[in-house]
Amino acid sequence: MKIGAVLIDIDGVLYVGDRRIEGADRALRELDRRGIPYRFVSNTTRRSRRSVSGRLQGLGYAIPEPWIITAPVAAAAHLREGGRTRCFLLTTPDARRDFEEAGLVIVEGGAADAVVVADAAGGFTYASMNRAFRLLVDGADLVALEKDRYWMGPDGLMLSAGPFVAALEYATGKAAEVIGKPSPAFFHRALREIGASPNEAAMVGDDIVTDIGGARACGMKGILVRTGKYREETVRQSGITPDLVIDSLADLPDHL
Repeated sequence: MKIGAVLIDIDGVLYVGDRRIEGADRALRELDRRGIPYRFVSNTTRRSRRSVSGRLQGLGYAIPEPWIITAPVAAAAHLREGGRTRCFLLTTPDARRDFEEAGLVIVEGGAADAVVVADAAGGFTYASMNRAFRLLVDGADLVALEKDRYWMGPDGLMLSAGPFVAALEYATGKAAEVIGKPSPAFFHRALREIGASPNEAAMVGDDIVTDIGGARACGMKGILVRTGKYREETVRQSGITPDLVIDSLADLPDHL
């Protein structure tokens, strides 16, 4: 497979829970040796980019923070570019940092330009969801950092933001604008960082829909790993055919 650039998911590809994927760091070093540029694209929305970077360093990965492109960072930039600077956030306190550093006004009371929904974990309460619902009915845009159904946590599968976004869509009749994967704009933002076009790039991920389906929809190749949230039955039912399925990121260099 001839590939000129690679986008790599983080959670489930570089690590699962608190365990680093064996051989993943060697695969990255081999990409460096061959001169193949890459960036890390993540729908992880519980953590700020700084925290994601710190976690990767703690697992032994030497990855520059700017090489990590997360949905919160992309969303903050996108909102500013569109002049939507007043936001109500359904996020964790840590993820909120990316919006504050981008200069957005975080609304607690009063009107908002947008309601931003991430994986807020314990922040999803009836009160917070109802506050978001009222702002949306009053005219705020619904912005989803991702619509993943679930992810693999340290002790098993965990609900992601998707089910909560779907609840707000159902209640308000509004369709969410999705910023993270599988949004083509998210992939294109990452590819611009390395000066690559979709037809020469591949996406490596563990999610058949957001990683592989999203990549193929915007002209990239999709490489599915059998780590993280990978489930053979889910792949079979998706109707999406990866360009390649490998056991883990460690095997990537053997196919390039």
